[in-house]
Amino acid sequence: MLRNAAKGSIRKGITELAQYPRPGEKLHGFTLLRSKHVPELELTALHLQHDKTGADYLHVAREDKNNVFSIGFKTNPPDDTGVPHILEHTTLCGSEKYPIRDPFFKMLPRTLSNFMNAFTASDHTFYPFATTNEQDFKNLMSVYLDATLHPLLKQSDFTQEGWRIGPENPRTAEAGETTKQEDSKLVFKGVVYNEMKGQMSDAGYLYYIRFQDHMFPAINNSGGDPQKITDLTYAQLKKFHAEHYHPSNAKVFTYGDMPLADHLREVDAQLGAFERIRGDEEIRLPVDLSKGPQHIDVPGPIDPMVDKDMQFKTSTSWIVGDTANVLETFSLNILSSLLMDGYGSPLYRNLIEAGLGTEWSPNTGFDNSGRLGIFSVGLTGVKEADVPKVKKAIYSTIEEVHQNGFEQSKIDGYLHQLELSLKHKTAKFGMRLMQRIKPQWFEGVDPFESLAWNDTVTAFKAELAKGGYLEGLLKKYLSTANSLTFTMYPSATYGDELVKEETTRLAEKIAEVEREAGGKDEARSQLEQRELELLEEQGKSNTEDLSCLPTVYVKDIPRQQEKIEVRESKIDDVNVQWREAPTNGLTYFRAINTFENLPEELRALIPLFTDSIMRLGTKDMTMEQLEDLMKLKTGGVNIGYHASSSPSDFRSATEGMSFSGTALDRNVPDMFQLLRKLVLETDFDSAEAQSRVRQLLQGAADGAVNNIASSGHSYARGYAEAGLTAYGRIKEQVGGLSQVKLVTSLASRPEAKGLGDIIEKLKAIQQLAFSGASTFRTALTCGTESVSANEASLHSFLSSLSKFRTPSHPIPKPDFTRTTKTFFPLPYQVYYGALVLPTVSYTSPAGAPLQILSQLLTHKHLHHEIREKGGAYGGGAYSRGLDGIFGFYSYRDPNPQNTMAIMQNAGQWAVEKQWSDRDLEEAKLSVFQSVDAPQAVSEEGMTKFLSGVSEEMLQERRERLLDVTREQVREVAQKYVVDALNEGKGRMAFLGEKKPWVDGTWETREMGISTTGEDDILDEEDVKNAALGS
Repeated sequence: MLRNAAKGSIRKGITELAQYPRPGEKLHGFTLLRSKHVPELELTALHLQHDKTGADYLHVAREDKNNVFSIGFKTNPPDDTGVPHILEHTTLCGSEKYPIRDPFFKMLPRTLSNFMNAFTASDHTFYPFATTNEQDFKNLMSVYLDATLHPLLKQSDFTQEGWRIGPENPRTAEAGETTKQEDSKLVFKGVVYNEMKGQMSDAGYLYYIRFQDHMFPAINNSGGDPQKITDLTYAQLKKFHAEHYHPSNAKVFTYGDMPLADHLREVDAQLGAFERIRGDEEIRLPVDLSKGPQHIDVPGPIDPMVDKDMQFKTSTSWIVGDTANVLETFSLNILSSLLMDGYGSPLYRNLIEAGLGTEWSPNTGFDNSGRLGIFSVGLTGVKEADVPKVKKAIYSTIEEVHQNGFEQSKIDGYLHQLELSLKHKTAKFGMRLMQRIKPQWFEGVDPFESLAWNDTVTAFKAELAKGGYLEGLLKKYLSTANSLTFTMYPSATYGDELVKEETTRLAEKIAEVEREAGGKDEARSQLEQRELELLEEQGKSNTEDLSCLPTVYVKDIPRQQEKIEVRESKIDDVNVQWREAPTNGLTYFRAINTFENLPEELRALIPLFTDSIMRLGTKDMTMEQLEDLMKLKTGGVNIGYHASSSPSDFRSATEGMSFSGTALDRNVPDMFQLLRKLVLETDFDSAEAQSRVRQLLQGAADGAVNNIASSGHSYARGYAEAGLTAYGRIKEQVGGLSQVKLVTSLASRPEAKGLGDIIEKLKAIQQLAFSGASTFRTALTCGTESVSANEASLHSFLSSLSKFRTPSHPIPKPDFTRTTKTFFPLPYQVYYGALVLPTVSYTSPAGAPLQILSQLLTHKHLHHEIREKGGAYGGGAYSRGLDGIFGFYSYRDPNPQNTMAIMQNAGQWAVEKQWSDRDLEEAKLSVFQSVDAPQAVSEEGMTKFLSGVSEEMLQERRERLLDVTREQVREVAQKYVVDALNEGKGRMAFLGEKKPWVDGTWETREMGISTTGEDDILDEEDVKNAALGS
């Protein structure tokens, strides 16, 4: 107790300036330039400079155990080859101190970090991590610093991560003459190459990146354009590293409660080996629009799920001033929200509600990440004839708003949201702070200015009090004709042209190799030999000695979990869970209403219902008025679909609707009133209801293909799991490919046929939402001082709800005998897939070894085979204990057939593998990264409330995980993977371009929509079929 008390007294001083050096004083090779205490954020910031190299260092001291580190470099890309992105990958493939393959990925299971990654931004690259463990922090800092400053940058890493030419199936080179012709076909390969092909399949990303090309012609594509990536040479990569990854070009960030002196000592030891050079200080500015408006038109792909007449994307953008002016930047953020945020905002009303488009364009909003801000307004889902109308409507709305001004209550609403965000205690504060500061820091914007919340808000209010401040900014920046209008038009040949270009480029590159090698056969032999050498190099990955890598140990993990005290009470017939904790004067509310025998067609429409009640308004209040009230009185209210597997029987599940909200303690009654009003009083019978529901559907359908592409493996997993369990089936209906198909079908229904049948079903859901006290349960998290007032408010809220339970009718049990292999043809250049199996319930002893097995397979086998050798951007195994699912996945995968074979043989590989104690140690550390990750106070106790997993179940699971043996791992691999696959229990789903290997053994499910109107969903049976994916 004395030791803990002493530690507490030390920690009280973490943010006290008196304990740090004064400006001008030196500490471990650094000079403190300045320091600042920011009481509203409960932090102290210290800005230092490394004496020898000039490296910039920002430390944020805060009483937060989740400490953050990041090192970043200015990396203005010289061209579109993606050299900063490929360098980000290759630096992590081995370094002088850690000369093994992929120390970054090898560290993943040797750490208790809750975040580890690397990011390539448009003009800088940074490498962050977060951990609560002090030794872990030192270990990861050592690996990150050595990886970035002293990477090996081997040519084999460049060809693996960047690009190369080789046989489509990497095993072809080993198999020789026995291979199929399609397997031996020479293709472009490389992790980044395939990642960017996947990115370019996303029309939203493509629109944004082409817009950036024209708005910032001085800044090339840092991620890399696949058409240009193959121009990058190994020598250019090494040169770029030498010039940019130097301490004189670096910015280091640390955050948390660990001692600054320890960090500085370690960083100085690494940086001290370098001499000062001139860093890359060039700040590249956007296009010059001072000479008048510009119009750019570029081709793009057709979205097969959107009406063929609504395929245009268009936006208008302005350059809006120096982001170093923190007050103006803050004000422009407020201005952007007032103009576009919410259904009542003027630009939404005059653009989307007016029917000019279906959704905001990907670049819409105020972008302050560069030195000059960019303000953009645009739409997707636009008809060709409406493209010029969009720009006209934008300018007329700006003029209208300038004339009428902004209501003070709306501005107050946004300031109230800011107040709540400062009070909300998040577990990821340090990481979010770093991500907010870092981009502007690289643009020369003072990070201390960015931290001064109260000063900025005070200055904003002072300007506002003078009158006409925001209207003046509107006039100054957005009323000018000097703008860039960027339009992407649909090209029916776009996809074919991409394929043709790649084929031509590949032929040219192969011809180069043939000239250098002296002939066609010699060239193929050379390329196959290089593939063999790479396979041999990759083969060392699982056998090399990793003892040079630092690690933490399972013994560092407490056997007893940290207790979260909750108490139960009842108000009338409703169960209430209380979590009393310091919340900075906030109350967090959650409720779940459980449904039984919910009809299929209603379940599938719950997402549309929850969107609709945030769109339609009530008989006495418009949605604009309701949105204003939400911003003024709450931190947000949410209504959604809820489902959970049973901890004791994974084959059964409960479902219903969830309700949540956050408010200052004094505003809790208003929060309850708003929730009640939104759910029970939304007016589905108004004259505008059908048109607004149609707009919601069209907005959701627009970009559906892109949304799937951004997480295709999740959709594949979801569809495969739907064939195994009740939970998987119902979740897929409301959030998977079946939901996408339903929404796109309804969105394409001809206006003449109306949505009357759908409106009636939404009203049926409205009747269900709050019915029946016996099926209702609630949870409140608040300070002890607020309990009695919250109890009274909750009682009043519950008393106002109907006690009547809508009668349900038994529905037939679902049939899970669906096809074991399903393929979805979608217009992607890479594939996404999953293979899943049913396992055991959460309370089963087999659950823990299955979870460990998933980590072992991911880190010791699948990452190596699917990513390194196969060229996919990612792949692995997963185990969801509560849902009784074990599975495999891959994403942005150029080689699906190879991946399927790896997945199907992975269980046998695990059974035969001689697992070491170190293997088990690492797998357990991987699992506990998420088990023991810091939680926000609002999440404490929620596992029990949402899914019924008690503290006792969690503790039992924890002990089982810590005690897993290699024998248990082999047993579950044999029983739940090998035997289950042999018994036909697996379900597989893949998404991508349909090729000959998708034969008669697969069920092919089309996702496209009818444009003739013949197949529109008209009745209950059709809605049900779409929901079921049939």
